[in-house]
Amino acid sequence: MFWDFGGVITASPFEAFNRYEEANGLPRDFIRSVNSIDPDTNAWAKIERREVSAAEFDLLFADESERLGHRIPGSDVLGCLYGEVRPEMVAALDRLHDEGFILACLTNNVLGSTGDRPDVDDAMRRFDHVVESSKVGVRKPEPAFYELACSTAGVKPDEVVFLDDLGINLKPAAAMGMATIKVVDWRKALSELGAVLGLDLV
Repeated sequence: MFWDFGGVITASPFEAFNRYEEANGLPRDFIRSVNSIDPDTNAWAKIERREVSAAEFDLLFADESERLGHRIPGSDVLGCLYGEVRPEMVAALDRLHDEGFILACLTNNVLGSTGDRPDVDDAMRRFDHVVESSKVGVRKPEPAFYELACSTAGVKPDEVVFLDDLGINLKPAAAMGMATIKVVDWRKALSELGAVLGLDLV
């Protein structure tokens, strides 16, 4: 069973982006709009694949956002990445572990982005495997990322249920044969997962 982290185990970083935008007089969803331009080659893609350092990202993102009308330091964006851990999701991980499921975290992340977060570290310890874009050099939604995850966990795609909050990340996984669940509301997501597995997770 594959799980995204930010936006699934934790509250969505988009919420933090919106709070930052409101506090700084920026248009709502402006940060997401910056990340959507050249999504495979922009600053965001590069730092998630560890092709640039945090310092380089700071300037690259600032330049990209400035071209769209508002200069935002990349370091500010990195500070918004992880919201509060959802205890209900952690409880579900514990239940599924007890039921004998293999649990893997598939995360597009940036080295050092969690900072001093014992709650994040504690949640991460629930996983049998953690596949991190910043360590393996590929990222969701690149098919190679999912192939690597399956190889790491020792499973075939048609044996996997994958939860992510972004449809763009779920699409290639579904094409490979995974069952996918888009996480918008955690209650609904756990209900859907429970229906697939024949378990009461809510």
